[in-house]
Amino acid sequence: MRVDINSDVGESFGAYTIGHDAGLMRAITSANIAAGFHAGDPSVLRDTIRLAKTHGVAIGAHPGFPDLVGFGRRELNATPREVEDLVLYQIAAVQGMAAAEGAAVQHVKPHGALFNMAVRNADFAAAIARAVAALDRSLILFGLPGSEILRAGRAAGLRVAAEVFADRAYESDGSLMSRRKPGSVIHDAAVVVARAVAMVTDRSVAASDGSVVPLEVDTICVHGDTPGSDALAASLRAGLEQAGVAVKAIGLP
Repeated sequence: MRVDINSDVGESFGAYTIGHDAGLMRAITSANIAAGFHAGDPSVLRDTIRLAKTHGVAIGAHPGFPDLVGFGRRELNATPREVEDLVLYQIAAVQGMAAAEGAAVQHVKPHGALFNMAVRNADFAAAIARAVAALDRSLILFGLPGSEILRAGRAAGLRVAAEVFADRAYESDGSLMSRRKPGSVIHDAAVVVARAVAMVTDRSVAASDGSVVPLEVDTICVHGDTPGSDALAASLRAGLEQAGVAVKAIGLP
């Protein structure tokens, strides 16, 4: 039994520091690196790629809506063509910077509102999958279990990875509870670790209404901007390994 631990990193920009990237790199196995649209900037992107390479963490592109003020968590009225192009642009930026540092990109994980919209919007999901496939069919596309984005990725001939969130509450249909609702983010580290272990070993999660939702689980996300995310990731990895779960990057055999 194995699982990947990923985190959204490289989200600082200019004079603003967001997240705990240096600490996270000691525990995670895959890094989703912002490309400057929802967060990040060119220097942060390059520095984060270097940091991931130093720690042997697999590199991923983390494309989001062009919305720094809303941190990419607000739904924008974009067309599928616009979604395809903005995803293509951001993946290319991460790939280009990684190549300059002698590194390769393993995966693509959409961010925030783009991720959530692609869960249910087949046109957006297909647009994202087309962008990934157009650049590199070896890239692994991350998405919520049972989502349109995983279906679109498979239809485009891509390898996909089902992603779960140990620190987020779930609805009974398997979707993430809106961040606007109380209790949508779980802050108790012990609870997060226990949920993660259960997700991997039982392939299910308890929803907000008490029902049990079956899950595919290939990778677990720790949000980089969560306070104490570096300590949480370390506890999560230790808890999984103590439960007999191998923690490896999704692209490794």
